[in-house]
Amino acid sequence: MIPSIGRLVHYTLTAEDAEAINKRRADAQANLAKVREDSIGYVLHVGNIAVAGQVYPMLIVRVWGDLPDSCVNGQVFLDGTDSLWVTSVGQGDGPRHWREAPRV
Repeated sequence: MIPSIGRLVHYTLTAEDAEAINKRRADAQANLAKVREDSIGYVLHVGNIAVAGQVYPMLIVRVWGDLPDSCVNGQVFLDGTDSLWVTSVGQGDGPRHWREAPRV
């Protein structure tokens, strides 16, 4: 598949991705009282625990070439209120790769 802007694909989380997501969400939870007290529109990062190897939908927002092995940047839609921006990700299997979503 040749990647293109706007295409929805599957992205596999790395251990580092999961750690960063979970840290952001833990920080938000730890500061929940302050956010409620200030009431100035903070956006909290909340959601289910992220684990390396989990697969999430990713919207391709930038393509670096016009070949099947071109890298892309994308927004990964997580199981929560936040997303993960990934850059220069190649097509393939396993963590830190994207692949075409299967047709069902």
